[in-house]
Amino acid sequence: MNVEEAVIIDVVRTPSGRGKPGGALSGIHSVDLLGDLLAELVRRNDLDPGVIDDVIAGCVGQVGQQSFNTARNAALAAGFPEHVPGTTLDRQCGSSQQAAHFAAQAIMAGVQDVVIACGVESMSAIPIGTSTIGRDPYGTRFKARYSEGLVSQGVSAELIAQKWGFSRDDLDEFSARSHRLAAEATQAGEFERELVPVQVTDADGAQRVVAADETVRATTTVEGLAGLNPSFRTDALADRFPELEWKITPGNSSPLTDGASAALIMSARRAEQLGLTPRARFHSFTVTGSDPLYMLTGIMPATARILKQTGLNLDDIDAYEVNEAFASVPLAWLRELDADPDRLNADGGAIALGHPLGASGTRLLGTLLARLEHTGGRYGLQTMCEGGGMANATIIERL
Repeated sequence: MNVEEAVIIDVVRTPSGRGKPGGALSGIHSVDLLGDLLAELVRRNDLDPGVIDDVIAGCVGQVGQQSFNTARNAALAAGFPEHVPGTTLDRQCGSSQQAAHFAAQAIMAGVQDVVIACGVESMSAIPIGTSTIGRDPYGTRFKARYSEGLVSQGVSAELIAQKWGFSRDDLDEFSARSHRLAAEATQAGEFERELVPVQVTDADGAQRVVAADETVRATTTVEGLAGLNPSFRTDALADRFPELEWKITPGNSSPLTDGASAALIMSARRAEQLGLTPRARFHSFTVTGSDPLYMLTGIMPATARILKQTGLNLDDIDAYEVNEAFASVPLAWLRELDADPDRLNADGGAIALGHPLGASGTRLLGTLLARLEHTGGRYGLQTMCEGGGMANATIIERL
């Protein structure tokens, strides 16, 4: 059986907006935010949207304005022909990374030729956890298996910090690094190719353009972060986990974020027919489950699995993008795998650039690709911790 080569033609994203009322993108409906981005993606690549076989979108808060299949709604909002389908998936924070995997798999299998993998999240409109308010997402058998009870991702981040022995200074120093690197990359124009400005209408009816990430704070310092209080400690949790020192704060966590991102993926054969130049190809990908209590540690076995299946090692990888859901997560990954810290999130990570849940996977993909192009690197690794104890890993090869 001949396997098609899945290539990346382009990756775009909106700027990140603070995911709360008054944030830069908080007045835009999720479907419009993603739809406008999809329209720009096909426009700038001079692509007839009628050739698109599918639109696969990640979205975690699938309720309210993000319900009823956001991918399909956004494709129609973008003006795509009605015959172009769309589907929306939830693999928690890795949703749009999984969308890219599904797109590449369909192309490699010869089932489809042109797919857009994308994601969107408006955390100002649909706060995290909205879909489970007043509902039980687990059921009796799940709760019987985990009778001691699971915890939020923030508490998992605390457990990771404690297990790997990270101090509050370690976490805050890494977070300040994220903002410093993101600010430097912004100043140097490293994000210009992937960023698509968004026109917004203020409450008073005035229109303006959001062209830069609202979440990056160039003036962030370790001293400033040290003044923030822990976010997740409660008396009940302190009694359950007496060993925890409670170090996770708003400053060493990714902020609530609004945003969208999208990747144009197709077979190498179809790209040649359309006169498009691939920027990278999918080398390999994998996904794994992990302990739901330490739910953010799946990035370690996912990385080990993808390296084993490819025969590569970390020294072969020129850039790593490990999602900064909380500072303890990439720090644990670095220590566990003895990786090179200079190759990790070298243009900043989600602590500075934001984490619009369903959109983060393809956002990291675009940042990783841009990094490889900037440095002339060949291989890039992206891995994402996910709620419930899972992780995706992807290796791309720059062309």
